[in-house]
Amino acid sequence: MLSKVAVVLYEKLAMFEFGVVCEVFGMDRTADGLPGFDFKVCGAEPGKPLASSTPGVTVTPAYDLSELRHADLVAVPAAPADVLTGDIDPRLIEAVRDAHEAGATILTVCSGAFLAGEAGLLDGRKCTTHWRYVDTLAARYPEATVDPDVLFVDEGDLVTSAGTAAGIDACLHLVRREIGSAAANAIARRMVVPPQRDGGQRQFIERPVADCSSDSLGETLQYMNEHLDLPHTVDELAARAAMSTRTFARRFAAETGTTPVKWLTTQRILHAKQLLEDTGFGLEQIAARCGFGSAALLRHHFQRHVGLAPTEYRRRFGRLPGD
Repeated sequence: MLSKVAVVLYEKLAMFEFGVVCEVFGMDRTADGLPGFDFKVCGAEPGKPLASSTPGVTVTPAYDLSELRHADLVAVPAAPADVLTGDIDPRLIEAVRDAHEAGATILTVCSGAFLAGEAGLLDGRKCTTHWRYVDTLAARYPEATVDPDVLFVDEGDLVTSAGTAAGIDACLHLVRREIGSAAANAIARRMVVPPQRDGGQRQFIERPVADCSSDSLGETLQYMNEHLDLPHTVDELAARAAMSTRTFARRFAAETGTTPVKWLTTQRILHAKQLLEDTGFGLEQIAARCGFGSAALLRHHFQRHVGLAPTEYRRRFGRLPGD
């Protein structure tokens, strides 16, 4: 049974992510028939205020890090990535590692995954973090398998969540896993959030056009992006770039990190997202403008890349009434 929860505090912690953990595990809801948690906020120097990432706001831990060894769950909130990729207090690293070895489940919210990484808990495990930090996390901890698409990853004694609100999903998942769906649903109702969300963080990821240092290839990329509605072949694009097909494919991969077909599909998806958000065009119109040819093909690629159907994406993010 999940009963003892400890939260690790450090300088520049993110208040929303800290608040999520407090809201799920720190609120006394025993009057509603829900189990209570022995909730403790811990730091390397109890009683010393710690600056948060919100100017003018400090948080003071009441307990020292020894409490982590007695916890069933140790939660690590987020901080700006530059803080967590710098010199992390070795006392925090040791305390989280010791708690894990003592049997605690470690929960990280957003960039809190970096502290788990410093403790060696990501090696050989699947994990996630905010989509802005996945590449940094993967580079810093190459033995980890970082999933950029999901809202959270449950590895049993390690649960990592994506950015910000995904911490709510991970916390409610832990309640559901350890105590049951009734408790998770009741907490979600009090928080006025869905007990489970569909889709992953792919729907929120921004994928800008890749920078290109080659003048000739840059012109070709611009042409492709300005004519997404047209069919394009590698032979035709290579001729436009005044290269052989083999040279074009090799240079394209070197400059963009992907193939011409994959790059073009990504840009078409980005354009489709913009049209779904900002216009009232039907799916057939959007498919034609983006070069997919049909609504069915648009749905196929959109679902695969974004994790949602186009109509559901419009319902969530559109600024105009949907079809």
